[in-house]
This record gives sequence, C-alpha cells and structure tokens, in this order.
Amino acid sequence: MSEIRYGKSTLPECCLHLAARLGEPYAQAFRDVFEEMQENTGAGFSEVFCRHMEECLAALPVKKEDGENFLRFISKSSYADEGMQLRTMEMSRELLAGAIERVERENEEKCRLAVGLGAMSGLLLVIVLL
Repeated sequence: MSEIRYGKSTLPECCLHLAARLGEPYAQAFRDVFEEMQENTGAGFSEVFCRHMEECLAALPVKKEDGENFLRFISKSSYADEGMQLRTMEMSRELLAGAIERVERENEEKCRLAVGLGAMSGLLLVIVLL
C-alpha cells in the first residue's frame, strides 16, 4: 500500500518490489506476475495475479477461504484511481486481520484442549498401571 501511496508505483511495479523483500515461494510468484505484465500478453493484471498467486497458494497449507480473502482485493483492483485501489486493499487487509485473529483464537482453544487431553491421558495411565 505504501508503494502505491507514496512511491506512486503501478501494481506490477509493486509486485517487483515485493519480490525483492519476500522469501520463497512468494518472491517467485510476484516476479512472475511482474514479468508477465512486462511481456504485455494482453491479459489484465487481476487475471495474471490471481493465476500466479493461486499456483503459489496451492503449494501451501492455506485454507481455500483464506486464499479467497487474499485474492479478493485484486478482483476489484481494476480501478484506475489510486484512492480506490488503496481503499480496496485496506478492506482486504481488515478481512485478513479478522481471519488471523479467528485462527489465533482457535489455536489457543486447541492448545488448551491438547493440554487437558494430555493430563487426562497421564491420569489414565497411572490408574491402569496401579
């Protein structure tokens, strides 16, 4: 978002900047998006971005819903207006933050459950061995 807001970069240029900062497999996917847009094959940015990111996300343990939330902003990024692009990205960022919060809460609950089950298993073993 800062690349668009302050650097006045286009979306393909933002992908190149992100590729330099991110680790694999994301870096390669963002580089591929930039390179395909530079080749000017006639495909729109959202189509190219979605295709490469879906390939990247398919190799990762990401829920389908989370992947869709990640790609949601790009389906509406065809706005030529920089302000609309930024607002759409901000909304997607808020959706992803909500998903992260939900997953963290679920993870905490699962950890408590695992501790409880571990303690109960230990007690069961003590009773069986006595």
